[in-house]
Amino acid sequence: MDSLLAQVDGFMYPNEIELQWSVLIVLYPYITGLVAGAFILASLERVFNVEAVKPTYRLALLTALAFLLVAPLPLQLHLGHPERSFEMYLTPKTDSAMAMFGFVYLWYLMGVLVVEIWLDYRKDIVLKARSSTGPVRLFYRALALGSDDIGPRALEIDDRVGRFVTIVGIPSAFLLHGYVGFIFGSVKANPWWSTPLMPVVFLFSAIVSGIALVMLVYMTVSWLRGRTVDMTCLDTIARYLFYAFLIDFSLEVLDLIHRMYEADESFKSLDFMVKTRYATAGVLTLIGIFAMRWNVVIGGQLFSKSFLGYTVYKMGFATREGMLPAILLMILPFAILWLLIRVLPPWLGEGDRGVVETAEG
Repeated sequence: MDSLLAQVDGFMYPNEIELQWSVLIVLYPYITGLVAGAFILASLERVFNVEAVKPTYRLALLTALAFLLVAPLPLQLHLGHPERSFEMYLTPKTDSAMAMFGFVYLWYLMGVLVVEIWLDYRKDIVLKARSSTGPVRLFYRALALGSDDIGPRALEIDDRVGRFVTIVGIPSAFLLHGYVGFIFGSVKANPWWSTPLMPVVFLFSAIVSGIALVMLVYMTVSWLRGRTVDMTCLDTIARYLFYAFLIDFSLEVLDLIHRMYEADESFKSLDFMVKTRYATAGVLTLIGIFAMRWNVVIGGQLFSKSFLGYTVYKMGFATREGMLPAILLMILPFAILWLLIRVLPPWLGEGDRGVVETAEG
């Protein structure tokens, strides 16, 4: 206890010495932001007819699905009894934003993302079922959900319904991640969090990080497959990344100016924290957005509510909320994405096209 108190500078309330939200709560908004941003990139082609980004459309959807499957895991590890999380479905509490996340997550997963991916891949799944044998054939037949009609009329219906689902999915993606910013922004007792700009800043930083992630995945996958990167696609993605970055940076500056204008004691308690720096390069963008999430979650808990002292956060390694689980949670969605790509390839290469033509014939 003495060693813990020695780390405190100034005076704090006893319940403020230990941080309640750790690196796992940093990962949670970071991963959900990647999901929302990847889906927004996919919607550019499906809804806004930006044909240049078409090579990344399916890859963006699969990336969003892979990370969405992992998104609740940091919260599950953080809970002392993760099995109790199902209580939110059994006894819903509509006036609790945290409790309603379960319904938002379930809707976005099953009502939007899975439906859109299935509609977009249905033709390929049926053709795979027709051209395969044995267990693979049974797997793709089950994946087709009994659907075998890939005629022009059926595919036209798939496209129309898929477009409608994407349109519905855009505000759903905003809701999925904007609610996280709402959680932090509604905590009036914490001046680092309490701002109406928090949900908007979270949204645009999510778009920035998601676009950067898909761009890096697309370049990496193209390199691993020995394929030439579509430079028109890459230039277009980078341009939209730059636009989103400008908006996000402007919001951050606006938030800083607002705090400077208020110039109360809470602002003085925040001047020790390093401000997030953004870069146009994909890797630096992802690091920058993660640093922003870290500053919000961890930095917001470092100062005393009485503004008389600071504490420090030391992250363990092989603990339940340490560095090792955090690293594994960041690796897991990439493993899921690799599996999804194996089952549902987001491209139609020359070899695949031959299989499709043979099956159609």
